[in-house]
Amino acid sequence: MLMAVSEFERLFRQAASLDIDKDDLKRVSEFLTRKIYDLLVVAEKNAKYNARDIIYRPDLPITKGLEETIHEFERMEVALKLEPVLDQLAKLPPLDLEVGDDVREVLPKLAGALVVALARVLKELDPNLKNPQTEHWERAERVFDLLL
Repeated sequence: MLMAVSEFERLFRQAASLDIDKDDLKRVSEFLTRKIYDLLVVAEKNAKYNARDIIYRPDLPITKGLEETIHEFERMEVALKLEPVLDQLAKLPPLDLEVGDDVREVLPKLAGALVVALARVLKELDPNLKNPQTEHWERAERVFDLLL
């Protein structure tokens, strides 16, 4: 798991007034791992294009909206640890390039921002939603797959 149950629950409540349970945590954790890996794959492509052998933060395809969500997450004062993020990423196919320290530093904030964004997308898809069900998760994941 990328974060404790209480941290996930708190983020979903703060971000979009949603209640999630333990069953949702595995789904969210897998989603985060996939999306962070997707961002790193694009960052690796950017670093290679710029003839570098290390992925730096500017290589990450972080949009204005995602950058703003990172700042919102930071204001929520939920601290995520880097090790669980790296542990999850280690289970995926390795990248060709090394990840720079500045990227490692931002990964927990990026994970937190993606949780906040996911919660808000769920709420946008159904403004009356209180407790997401499988169909809600699947729709939200499809939205992210289109955009990230």
